[in-house]
Amino acid sequence: MTLPYVLTLVTNRENGTLPTAVIDVARNMVKGAKPNILSPGEAVDIPCPAPGAGSPSAATLRASFARHQVDALLLKNRGRRKAVLVADMDSTILKNETLDELADLLGCGDEVRRITEASMNGELDFDAALQARVALLKGKNADTLKKVLEKLVIQDGAKTLVQTMKAHNARTALVSGGFTYFTHHVAAACGFDEHHGNELAIQNGVLTGELAAPILGPDAKLQHLERLAAERGVKLGATLTTGDGANDLPMLSAAGLGIAYHAKPHVREEIATQVNHAGLRAHLFAQGYPAQAFVS
Repeated sequence: MTLPYVLTLVTNRENGTLPTAVIDVARNMVKGAKPNILSPGEAVDIPCPAPGAGSPSAATLRASFARHQVDALLLKNRGRRKAVLVADMDSTILKNETLDELADLLGCGDEVRRITEASMNGELDFDAALQARVALLKGKNADTLKKVLEKLVIQDGAKTLVQTMKAHNARTALVSGGFTYFTHHVAAACGFDEHHGNELAIQNGVLTGELAAPILGPDAKLQHLERLAAERGVKLGATLTTGDGANDLPMLSAAGLGIAYHAKPHVREEIATQVNHAGLRAHLFAQGYPAQAFVS
């Protein structure tokens, strides 16, 4: 008989291997069956009964293995593989915050970074924070955008996540509160089916300090998720979203599997399913994909 839940344990393979002792403790905590190895030394599935009275919560499981730098994701077994992926860009698919990188090169990095941090922690309204940061770029040379591209670092596993889900007929989208100048390049590098972001206004090679289109904020991210699910012909339960900031909360909450990825404290307070130690490969393990099924 297939057990209704699964506890997925994942570690960052760059920092070591998944300890056998951790697997044994986890199995005992959830009264789990024999582990299924998804990637030797990196990830396992532990089939288990549905949580009941006295069962450890997701937060308890997460805290129990944090000192080992192991992520614990307690998930329903049914419908694990998702048909839609919507991913944030900055500090999720990218290691960078593109607006902060741009501001650094233009000499207003500290001020922009303070606003970014407050916004991502949910302390400032996203729209107002974005407008305030973009206004600081007024009069700056737009050629600097090209220099930012050279500094961008795509997270390990980003392309594998996208390509593996596409190979299994999922629709993939990069949806960012950042700028289309960057989403265009990052989406192409990873193979996303589509990308969306905010558009900087440029006149005569100079940044005007304004946006050239309506703001893409938290509500718009959710709307793209709902549209993609409808186009793919699936319910929101068949979708996966991932992001780190407060503007990702609506789509993280609505998706069948919303993963807070190395997220800000405010986001971790709201979203139970978290990847705080491992890389983006964890999103595939969470769906039950073994490493040998990954596509690069």
